[in-house]
Amino acid sequence: MNTTVINELKTVQDWKQAFPVMKQLRTHLNEEEYLQLIGEAAEKENYKMFALLENETIVAVAGIMPMITLYNGKFIWVCDLVTDCHHRSKGYGEALLNHVHQWSKDNGYDVISLSSGLQRHDAHRFYEEKMDYAKVSYVFYKKLRKNEL
Repeated sequence: MNTTVINELKTVQDWKQAFPVMKQLRTHLNEEEYLQLIGEAAEKENYKMFALLENETIVAVAGIMPMITLYNGKFIWVCDLVTDCHHRSKGYGEALLNHVHQWSKDNGYDVISLSSGLQRHDAHRFYEEKMDYAKVSYVFYKKLRKNEL
């Protein structure tokens, strides 16, 4: 019998267990950089990570941050959402994002925002058609070298 649970990942050991799945989305990070960034984000920005486990194996991961902006007011930013490539199209992403929705409501957040890479057409279809998200803007990005600041 398959057992599916969703847990909040709070410790370095928890984050390490999620790394193989998160690495599929954040391919530019090694484990050391990943752990350093999560630790700092959790401490300074209230970043939270949730994992969906199937038979005690992490198959999907979501990272979120509570934020306040003039555009959205008080909202949750979905920083990361990924399902292991061997477990896609089984409803895990939907279940995990629904968990984020419920967590958000339970904690006083009525808006959720996220961005998705332009090349991720399947993800866009998932957000718009299955999860009823609206495409409302483009996200722009500029990397500044440290010596330019």
